[in-house]
Amino acid sequence: MLLRAGFKIVRPDEEYMCCGSAGTYSILQPELSRRLRDAKAEKLQATGADLIASGNIGCLTHIAAAATIPAVHTVVLLDWAWTGRKPTALAALTG
Repeated sequence: MLLRAGFKIVRPDEEYMCCGSAGTYSILQPELSRRLRDAKAEKLQATGADLIASGNIGCLTHIAAAATIPAVHTVVLLDWAWTGRKPTALAALTG
């Protein structure tokens, strides 16, 4: 859907790697969860992408806490593509 809306998709190395959120996992195993989150954020940022998109709100909020680039829900990107209203979370991005 994002491709059809005009977005370029960049896949990270080890894209299958869990972010460490997994429901109560981040509560029951906080240290391991943080390590997984940080590793996932690092892999995502290493792609050179302008932002991180996810349709899973748990993963999105977990990764966003460690990311240095914006992280947004895929629906937010689709709204931008269809309405032209740039999300405030992406105000620093050009284009």
